[in-house]
Amino acid sequence: MFTTIIVKPLFNLLVAIYALIPGHNFGLAIIIFTIIVRLVLWPLVKRQLRQAKIMRDLQPQLKEIKKKAAGDRQKESAMLMELYKEKGVNPVGSIGILIPQLIILWGLYDALHQVAVDPKSLLTLSYSWIHSLSWMQVLSHNINRFDDTLLGFINLTRSAVSGGHVYWPAMILVVLSAIAQYYQSKQLMPTPKDAKSLRQILKEAGSSGSKADQSEVNASVSRSMRYIFPVMIFIVTIGLPAALALYWFFSGAIAFLQQWLVLRKDEEEMEAIADTSAKDLKKIPEGEVVTEPAGFVSKKQAQQAVTKPKTPNKTPSKSKAKKRRKKK
Repeated sequence: MFTTIIVKPLFNLLVAIYALIPGHNFGLAIIIFTIIVRLVLWPLVKRQLRQAKIMRDLQPQLKEIKKKAAGDRQKESAMLMELYKEKGVNPVGSIGILIPQLIILWGLYDALHQVAVDPKSLLTLSYSWIHSLSWMQVLSHNINRFDDTLLGFINLTRSAVSGGHVYWPAMILVVLSAIAQYYQSKQLMPTPKDAKSLRQILKEAGSSGSKADQSEVNASVSRSMRYIFPVMIFIVTIGLPAALALYWFFSGAIAFLQQWLVLRKDEEEMEAIADTSAKDLKKIPEGEVVTEPAGFVSKKQAQQAVTKPKTPNKTPSKSKAKKRRKKK
């Protein structure tokens, strides 16, 4: 079922692109294929990025909640749920977004692997309408016409390391795919100024005799993943056909660009809101900015009026002054 629903459609999309583009270059077909897949996944990716950005922006408030809870897990959980509800965040929502992406990525891997390992699969596994395309008819007569390179420079069916030998063009693609994954992860998980390493967190907890803060441990582990993922990709792709490394590189580069666009757009929207608020305040006339309404008496003034004794008027009135003159 997985092959029928996921692998074969992706495989045939790749083959159709290869058969239709001018020059019929397999490397160029992979690049176009990667761009199309990333565009199809864009709604899911955009939603996931927004969730990740909100969670990143909430970190100061999460720290405040932890201080207020003072170790009370139940109180902390209730306050967190209230904050997530207020901000419209679903902490487990990213899982539902991530699963379809993982399924599609696995299908892509299977499709690319089949073509790279056995070029004849272009004919045996393609749909009938794709098999009837003119270039596919050429390949059916001579499979050696299949161009398995990246614009004639890199043989995409060869791996970076095979039989103790290094194929350097493929190795360059493997290194580039790991670098693209690193910067893609770093973009979503920047290191705050007060960030602590896992070793430092455990050391402080051991010296104070208290339990390590689980939220700090989780944050430290998440930051370390931006190093672990690139290493994993390097180890996995180094022994696979270079076509997979090419896909990983362009997929990571396009993902980095998509993330940059989403994050920049959110920052521009926040700046626009701030500028609008500032302009609205400037439009208010100075005389209308009143701190206290007319006739307002503060509590302090009222207390002074009650407690302060009334002093007699020392200035004599005019009538009393006239009487004194007459007596004289």
